[in-house]
Order: sequence, then structure tokens, then C-alpha cells
Amino acid sequence: MGRVTERRKVIRIRDGAVSTRPDTLVAEEPLEIRLNGKPLAITMRTPGDDFALAAGFLVSEGVLAEQGDLQNIVYCAGATVDGSNTYNVVDVKTAPGVRVPDITLERNVYTTSSCGLCGKASLDAVRTTARWPIADTPPVRVTPDLLADLPDRLRASQRVFDRTGGLHAAALFTEDGELVDVREDVGRHNAVDKLVGRALQNGDLPLSRSVLLVSGRASFELAQKAVMAGIPVLAAVSAPSSLAVDLAAETGLTLVGFLRGSSMNVYAGEDRVALRAAAAQG
Repeated sequence: MGRVTERRKVIRIRDGAVSTRPDTLVAEEPLEIRLNGKPLAITMRTPGDDFALAAGFLVSEGVLAEQGDLQNIVYCAGATVDGSNTYNVVDVKTAPGVRVPDITLERNVYTTSSCGLCGKASLDAVRTTARWPIADTPPVRVTPDLLADLPDRLRASQRVFDRTGGLHAAALFTEDGELVDVREDVGRHNAVDKLVGRALQNGDLPLSRSVLLVSGRASFELAQKAVMAGIPVLAAVSAPSSLAVDLAAETGLTLVGFLRGSSMNVYAGEDRVALRAAAAQG
């Protein structure tokens, strides 16, 4: 089984002094996801929570929507000369009767740790495959003060980041700011898939009373994953992309970016953010 971290020798230069020392790095390995025995996608990820990652990925693709849609997930023999298991190939078997869309024709099946899926289908594809409209009743309401506290809570839970400084993280919070789950990965989209996949395995979808916080920027890919999981609020510590904002406006997702200290930008779904009356009027 691949390790989350690995050790490498580095030459360290500090104020002109040169020394040699070991350094802890985050591991990155490919994971091939097969669907009912057929190759579907390859993603570069940090080993660990691979079954949850695969399940979450298939939620975002519109294949899985509830715990009963999933029959099982297993590791397959790796592509080695002796046929041994590399733990880098998983096969997801859907339950009988689950309709599997022809998703391989919509985009490339290779993903990277930095940007997720390449050539992803457009807004129309998300609109037509989303299982749960983001219509929270009663509506989720979060305050700016609550949102401002979330990055510190996420940072305090990043165990591997403390050792490597090289991982993204995604966390699920309740609407009251309670931390529900946090996952780390070399790719922020993988971290979100691990969260969503774990929720599917536990029978917790849709996540209609949750706030999703991601380290880094909010791409279209991450907004799509939030929408497909029924999450009403997505917050990011960095900037959103224009397409992420378009998707949020289209679907009713609340999208917050540049969440740093007490400062933040609300790009869509501002009705869920409990702004002070004076600020709202100004």
C-alpha cells in the first residue's frame, strides 16, 4: 500500500550555510478508477481513502447518488510484470439496476493533481445530471464571523500538511460551524471526492445542511462537486474561477472566495450569508 509521505535527501541552504538532510514529502501516485470492470479515469492522488475517492468521483459524474447505488469497491491487480497488486487500481461495481451514463465520451479520462478533469463537460452537463437541486428548507444561514473561523479550524486538522507543507485540504462543516470531516490530498479536487465518497458510503447524501471549505482556489470542478453532492455553501481561501461563479449562480450555490481572516468575497448565493442590515444597505 502506498504511503502518504516519503523521505528524500535534500541540500538545505540557510543564510549561506549548506547542509544535507532528509525531508518529508507528500506522496503522489496514479489511481486508475474502473467502473464495472472497464477503465474510466486516472487521477494523480495521495494514497489513502482510495475507495472514498472513487465513490466521490462517481458522485460528481452523476453515476452514484446514494449508498444503495454502490455494490462494492475492490483493489485490482496492478500493471506489474508479476501481476502483483500495486493498490493503484480500483474497480467500482454498481448495484443492479443503476443506470451508467456514457461519461467517457464527454471528457478526457486523465486527471491531474492540480486541475482535476481536463476537457470537462460544460454547465449544461452539470444541470442535467445533478440529482438534488440546492433548495435548502429551511434555508442554511451562515454569518461572516462563522465563515471567518473555518480556515483556522481546517488548518488545525491538517495532520499531514504539518509534516510536508504540500497538501491541499477540504473540510465539511455543519451550518453551525462544527467540523464533520476533513481530508487531505495532493489535489484539492481529490480531497473533495474523498469527503463526498465517505458521505455516500455512510448514507449521508445529500449534504444539504453542510458548508464545504477548500484550501486554495475554487475551480469549476470543485463547484460542480459541491452541487452534485447537494452542498449549499462552498468557501475557498483563494479566488474562484469565472466558470465556478457562473455555475454557482446557475444552480443556487453560495460561493465565497478570498476567505482570509475577517475578509471575504461573496460571489453568488448571498441570501445564505447573514449580513448586518447596515452593511446590506450600504
